Amino acid sequence: MIYRLMKNTSRYLILAFVFAIASCSFTTKKFEGNDKEKVLLQLITYVLQEGHFSPKDINDEFSSNIYEEYLNRIDPFKRYFYESDLEDFEKYRTELDDQIKDLNLDFFNYTFERYLERLSEAEGFYKDIVEKPFDYNLKEEYQSDYEKLEFVDSKKEMKDRWRKQLKFSTISNYHEVLEAKKDTVFVKENIEIETRESTSKTMQESFEYLKERDRDDFFSIYLNTIVEEFDPHTFYYAPEDKDRFDLQMSGSFEGIGAKLQKKAEGIMISELISGGPAWRQGKLEVGDQIVKVRQEEEKEPTSIVGMRLEDAIKLIKGPKDTYVILTVKKISGELKDVSIKRGVVELEETFVKSSTVDYNGANYGLINLPKFYIEFKDSRQRNAATDIKKELVRLKEKGVEGVILDLRNNGGGSLQTVVDIVGYFIKNGPVVQVKSNEYNTEVLKDTDHSVIWSGPLVVLVNEFSASASEILAAAIQDYKRGVIIGSKQTYGKGTVQNVIDLNRMVRNSSNGDVGALKYTHSKFYRINGGSTQLEGVKSDVVVPDRYSYIDLGEKDQDNPLPWDKIESVSYNEWYSSGIKEAINNSKMRMSNNDYLSLVDDNAKWFKELREDNLYSLNYEDYKKDYESRDNKSKEFDAIYDYQTDLKFSSLPYEVNLTKVDTLLKAKRVRWHDNLAKDFYVNEALQVLEDLYGFNKANSEIAHE
Repeated sequence: MIYRLMKNTSRYLILAFVFAIASCSFTTKKFEGNDKEKVLLQLITYVLQEGHFSPKDINDEFSSNIYEEYLNRIDPFKRYFYESDLEDFEKYRTELDDQIKDLNLDFFNYTFERYLERLSEAEGFYKDIVEKPFDYNLKEEYQSDYEKLEFVDSKKEMKDRWRKQLKFSTISNYHEVLEAKKDTVFVKENIEIETRESTSKTMQESFEYLKERDRDDFFSIYLNTIVEEFDPHTFYYAPEDKDRFDLQMSGSFEGIGAKLQKKAEGIMISELISGGPAWRQGKLEVGDQIVKVRQEEEKEPTSIVGMRLEDAIKLIKGPKDTYVILTVKKISGELKDVSIKRGVVELEETFVKSSTVDYNGANYGLINLPKFYIEFKDSRQRNAATDIKKELVRLKEKGVEGVILDLRNNGGGSLQTVVDIVGYFIKNGPVVQVKSNEYNTEVLKDTDHSVIWSGPLVVLVNEFSASASEILAAAIQDYKRGVIIGSKQTYGKGTVQNVIDLNRMVRNSSNGDVGALKYTHSKFYRINGGSTQLEGVKSDVVVPDRYSYIDLGEKDQDNPLPWDKIESVSYNEWYSSGIKEAINNSKMRMSNNDYLSLVDDNAKWFKELREDNLYSLNYEDYKKDYESRDNKSKEFDAIYDYQTDLKFSSLPYEVNLTKVDTLLKAKRVRWHDNLAKDFYVNEALQVLEDLYGFNKANSEIAHE
């Protein structure tokens, strides 16, 4: 176990979006110009001022915030810029608002050029440092919380900062190798060389990536620093980023179905996606290096050696039913041409999956929904709502007595799909209220009186259940349709975003694709009038987990919109006996459970570890600290040893699929094994058993 529990430098821990298609009258305005950067700056500021739910004044305060955040984004670890650089940049602190309005890029140009200089300098530092042995007898410490560091004044200090970071990156590997070889004969100096060379290779790959980032990449960072000052879910997508976003939302793309990774040796295949064209063909393997790419209509291939990964992917992907010819260097060293017919590739882990389980003689179903996916461009493609409906029907055919809907780690997605899904569990009525800055509050309703599933229902959530997940959980809770089990509260994102193709607003441009802008245009509210913004959805039954004491929600992000409340709408609660009793029974089980007490203690310790950001670089001290943490972690081994004798099974249609798809079978076996080790699923089943018992008893009384 490696205890590198540094603060996550990413601004976002999960995908936390709700998207809706909104009419935007202001987008009829057209912009033109041949300077792409200035056109983009003009476009996004116009859209945000006209369309954002809560537009901000672009003033000196705004400028100062942009100034600090942008420098933090391009040098978060304070290992490129010097204090003297900051003194040079300071003159721009309160000028950026005027530069934005005047389409002036002086600040961006100045900092970008200085960054390139410092990057080249830092590459020299790391190469020089890793050539010499690390002194693990030296008494010194490494601070991993970069917010506590100051910018250095000299090259000597900068080189020492790099030395400590590289030593820290190496010492854990050094310790692991020593421990692995402690019962054998080895030369300690050789281990030091081996682990230092490993760090050197990692840094080489890191700098190759950094040097591949061009001006467009940095300008995207600058633009996003501006737009995210409005709120944490407003974002500019460069063309490549928009493609990745579409993939996240739809769960499918057209290509060969291979995940690629840039390594020092070249562009390697890191995974073949189950069911994809390359997987079906069987001629490519993980570890193969792609050397050249040729389209079927071309005579000569294009070499991708040294090419940016994003550019190589553009050549390899393409419309379905077209061919691409890859020249690959096999693991054996053989060069081989492989022709592959592109097709639609579905990322199986994106989509709904379900299972059944026998629990104390009754049959129950569990549906896992990773995200509320949808294909915006083609409504005929699969989406979360239609897939959930299919699984509910299949579970009913299997005669299940209750259903668990698992929304843990589901960061959201399409607004329409969540409205449809809630409708499967209620007769009809309002699901969510949406309020924009342009229109009156709109109530989105389920108008279909049919109910797909009317039996006992439990919804599982956690701190990473966000946005659309919160709409669903809130509606189920307000209707008293089921029981919400999970963390103290969900993520707390109560805003709605629209994605606008900026190319629609550009006239007579020779700049090529200018990307897209996702901006917050509305807030959503529960049917009882309350907002999930910041506060999330409070679980009916709170179950501790390792993140219970970590700040991870919307309220912990920069620039979140505030919580507020509007009037409730009229709705009829679902008549379902036993919900209150089932919740009370579950709470009683929670309060007297030794396992959960251990989980809570583990969560407190996890918080302590995250806040401990000072590490010794003296090997003996590092080893003692490591062993202390390792011994402490063993006190919580019982958490991971938790096991039930529950046997989960795939539905018949999927059993047939696993007969020909061994990778899918392996994934389902692993998932079912994990479900049997999942305390929260086991508790959900107990709640379902209570609900089923109450419903059955009331039904018998009614018949008497």
